[in-house]
Amino acid sequence: MQQSLPQAAAGTQGMRLTSVSKSYGATVALESVSLTIEPGQVQAILGENGAGKSTLVKILSGVVTPNTGIMTLEGQNYAPRSLLQARHIGVSTAFQELSLLPNLSVAQNFFLPRSLKQQLIITSPKQMTRRAEAILADHGVQDISPHACVDTLSLAARQRVEIVRAMHYRPRLLLLDEPTGALADVDWLFRLIRRLTAQGTAVLYISHRLAEIREIASHAMVLRSGKTISTVDLKRVTNADIFEMMVGRRSTHAQARGRPSPSHPPGAALTANDLGGQNFSDISFELRRGEILGVAGLEGQGQRELFRTLAGLMRHDAGQMLLRDREVILRSPRHALGIHGGVAFVPEDRKSEGIFPTLSAGANITQSMLHHLSRLGFIRRDKERRAVKSVAPRVELDERYLSFKISALSGGNQQKALIARALLTGASTLLLFDPTRGVDVGTKEVIYQAIKAFVDNGGAVLIYSTDLAELQTLVDRCLVMYRGRIVADLPRDKLDEGQMVGLMTGNTGE
Repeated sequence: MQQSLPQAAAGTQGMRLTSVSKSYGATVALESVSLTIEPGQVQAILGENGAGKSTLVKILSGVVTPNTGIMTLEGQNYAPRSLLQARHIGVSTAFQELSLLPNLSVAQNFFLPRSLKQQLIITSPKQMTRRAEAILADHGVQDISPHACVDTLSLAARQRVEIVRAMHYRPRLLLLDEPTGALADVDWLFRLIRRLTAQGTAVLYISHRLAEIREIASHAMVLRSGKTISTVDLKRVTNADIFEMMVGRRSTHAQARGRPSPSHPPGAALTANDLGGQNFSDISFELRRGEILGVAGLEGQGQRELFRTLAGLMRHDAGQMLLRDREVILRSPRHALGIHGGVAFVPEDRKSEGIFPTLSAGANITQSMLHHLSRLGFIRRDKERRAVKSVAPRVELDERYLSFKISALSGGNQQKALIARALLTGASTLLLFDPTRGVDVGTKEVIYQAIKAFVDNGGAVLIYSTDLAELQTLVDRCLVMYRGRIVADLPRDKLDEGQMVGLMTGNTGE
């Protein structure tokens, strides 16, 4: 039974949390967390998936009510009972798992639910669209139409709409939960944050990308297992120090660069010869067995369509695609899995394209293999359990989570399940589209190790990432895409971030 929150003393400015806790039965999600965010300040929150960050965001957003503790906003007791009430009081949130309604337009999403209740001065669709267009322009977004249906937008575009919607309310406290997970232009977001903080808005910024946090915030609170470990001055701690606070041990990967050259006999796993399709053309490359090949590019340069074509989700209309030196025309992802060694795809948006939210984590892992696990139309549960238990350790997915509904797991554990699904297929080639988006450093290490083990056993990996540091650390070579074409094929020792950014923005000279 929830306890009522005590009344707070007046006079405190900004947002203050004192001994806030939240539990679900015997599970403690947040334990006695205290935090102060002053007006005009950017306060960062760091922690592994499952550390309590999402619970904290939900409490501040009014989605979840804490069991105990005091919260104040500008000296007044703060105890919202809904997202709308929190927004009315002055707290606005851009969620990691986007909260936009996919079947409505950008403009309709901006004004929900007030437009449906006819509480806005804007009453006609034309007026609503004009107002939405002005809001987008005010936030530096010129390439997204207010008429566009949200489900037609790329993940990066949806992320920007989510952020703009949260910001345009001019909140006193803005909550940003992994806001750059799908963004290529981080500078755009930082310009907007600095504009808001100059006006006195406080910002709570949650991200796993330490370089970003160091640029936008001076201090960070570290959570582990629902508890506050420390609030640190970012200028006084190293990344290794932060990692140790987050996970309780030193990083074994963060300082490592690259890996030994592939030792397997040479051979092409996946080849593209002058491949062309929607939003890309003249794509030629060879992915060899035992190799990790990276792809870098700003949003909308054709990389998404290229991966989906290679996975059988889209058709190419020019050139050739070869699997193990044999030309193929893929009809579907299932076809891609079953032909010439097999290609398995992990998409960028696990929420809408990856997981089956009503099924258990174990059932999600076996979805691509049900035809091997069934007999006479019935799934053999014993065989399914053995299959799941054989692959879960490869991604360090705790066995106790396998029976949980996957929607109840943290984003990191959901991503582990998707990687496990791809590994379980037995495919010889993996296509990974931003596989560490929105996961903590501990989960990243697990994914990196799973990728390396896969290629060390003769597999091949094509990986796109929005994190250039990740590509520099992980891959053997990296393709750079610009305007739908490959403009560079860089070996590991040439992966200079400055040069890569130049190539990604169209500067192909020295």
